[in-house]
Amino acid sequence: MVDERFGELLLLLNLASGCKKMLLSLIGLLVILTPLFAEASGIEVKDIRFWSSEQYTRVVVDLTGSIEFSKHRLSNPDRLYFDLKDSYISKEINASMPVGDGILKSVRAGQFNRMTVRVVLDLDEMSDYQTFFFDDPARLVIDVYGNSRSAENQDVNFVKRRIVLDPGHGGHDPGAVGSNNLYEKDVVLDIALKVKKILMEDPLNEVFLTRERDVFIPLEERTAIANRKNADLFVSLHANASPRREAKGIETYLLNWTDDEEAIRVAARENAISLKKMRAMNKQMDIVDVIKSDLIRENKRDESIKLANYIQRSLVSNLDGHRKRIINLGVKQALFYVLFGAKMPSVLVEVSFISNPEEESLLSNDSYRTEIAKGIARGLGTYLNSAPAVQKMVEFKDHPLFYR
Repeated sequence: MVDERFGELLLLLNLASGCKKMLLSLIGLLVILTPLFAEASGIEVKDIRFWSSEQYTRVVVDLTGSIEFSKHRLSNPDRLYFDLKDSYISKEINASMPVGDGILKSVRAGQFNRMTVRVVLDLDEMSDYQTFFFDDPARLVIDVYGNSRSAENQDVNFVKRRIVLDPGHGGHDPGAVGSNNLYEKDVVLDIALKVKKILMEDPLNEVFLTRERDVFIPLEERTAIANRKNADLFVSLHANASPRREAKGIETYLLNWTDDEEAIRVAARENAISLKKMRAMNKQMDIVDVIKSDLIRENKRDESIKLANYIQRSLVSNLDGHRKRIINLGVKQALFYVLFGAKMPSVLVEVSFISNPEEESLLSNDSYRTEIAKGIARGLGTYLNSAPAVQKMVEFKDHPLFYR
């Protein structure tokens, strides 16, 4: 009887041992498969990039889709971290990047748990930061601002007036295409080069282009270029397009919220997102509040309005003197990605409608593009010579000059 019970006990122990091994195997399998399930259902963090300027550092997290995220700040050591929900990190990503620009020490990223990627910004010196989320392509943009440096610590070598011109689109992105196969990217690059040539005739001007050839530059990098150059003005050049072939005219935009449906449509096209997404973005009050606070803090809105009006009036006036039927669509505002984060007065100019056969024909004409360039350059010159916000001391030859 004892032997039988002992045998039953051994059998139960063997079964239990087998179940335990099976359970451990299942747990191990789940550990292996869980990240795969997360990858199948989550958003991939494809890449992390950064740019540095004197005032701030921009970090861009490239994603495969929209996400929810939380943001926090910790001390000892000082750092910001962002938890990206329902996401996983690409195996090819550089998970740790040294920055060392006086604002950020480094940027790190890793799989915090099976459904969360944590991005950490190790801080050196920070006064404030802002975040933006953009669709198509999806990316989280983080701007970290350094503490204001005293005049004694700044480079006091006198500099010229710096203007950054941004020819829209480029590379694989042609922009709008006319019925006769005229590409927006080619038209605005030619105009930008002409504007630069005119402005550079004044020895007080220093002009940079975000691109001088047919290459693609992400929208968020364009203002970053202007900020790195410590530019006084940023002007993005585009050719308009509309489903209505009869639409024509010239208009100039600044960054701000709008309920103008036509302005929202233009911004949707230039932002390369759907009109539906653009309307939704226009209703996201957190984005709008960030933009408004940024505009107020830097006093950019008033200066951008002045700049837009000078360019619009000069452009229309110059073309009216050479061409008839130029329609002045005025100065408007909308949420253009390319103007986000600019630390200087900034505008976007729509020089004509490439979708209108008549205006496409004009845009294909070198003399018309030259007149557009002259109008823009004259508007910029008028602003630079009248705006107190752009007062600087300039070292020209052997003596300094003050100019407005």
